[in-house]
Amino acid sequence: MDILTLLGIIFGAIAVFGGVIAKGSEVAALWNAAAFVIVIIGTFGAMMLQTPMRGLMRAVKIFGWLFKPPTEDRQALIQKIVDWSQVARKEGLLGLEAVVEEEKDEFTKKGLQLLVDGGEPDVIRNILEVDLDATEEYDKQGVKVYENLGIYAPTLGIVGAVMGLMAVMQNLAEPDKLGPGIAAAFVATIYGIGSANLLFLPMAGKLDRAIKDQTQTREMFIDGLISIAEGENPRNIETKLQGYLNG
Repeated sequence: MDILTLLGIIFGAIAVFGGVIAKGSEVAALWNAAAFVIVIIGTFGAMMLQTPMRGLMRAVKIFGWLFKPPTEDRQALIQKIVDWSQVARKEGLLGLEAVVEEEKDEFTKKGLQLLVDGGEPDVIRNILEVDLDATEEYDKQGVKVYENLGIYAPTLGIVGAVMGLMAVMQNLAEPDKLGPGIAAAFVATIYGIGSANLLFLPMAGKLDRAIKDQTQTREMFIDGLISIAEGENPRNIETKLQGYLNG
């Protein structure tokens, strides 16, 4: 569980609801059905109009990364790579066949199989980098969904505010309708700007960071695997890969 995500949501809620109370208003003043329909429903409608189904499905799938990002112990992975290099030096690359069967991660398994099959280092790198780039691009399609929500929400908030003011202008002769109309205008603005800056854009940023971390870990794996293929000394491999721990 990523505690910072939970704390971020809590602090954001405190900022909005606490701010309303501190200003002398009521929490109920934040609810307006018309503003909700215009801003929230409209924002998701605009997002779906732009997003292909494949990207939307990926966005839904990686939503859980906000609370439990895909992490791998890089230090442990370095140790595994060093152990593999020692096996390769003693028994040859075919000695890693047993390791291939034990691996559950498909990317790792694919790389080890290419290594055991005696692939040239450049060939192994090219194949794995194509796989890595495709996976990263697919994941970023999901992130783009949240970015789009953050882009459209403030605009729809303005639309909602304008529509609220239009209602006010049409009822100037009826003072009892002015208050609700003005309230709807301001609430729509809060929905748009608040949802974008307290939810959608921060979510996109955190997911993008998780993808970059995963990509960097796999780049480290590729470098380690190529080093084994090139017959580098296990100690040198470990020293080189330690640099990824600073990322």
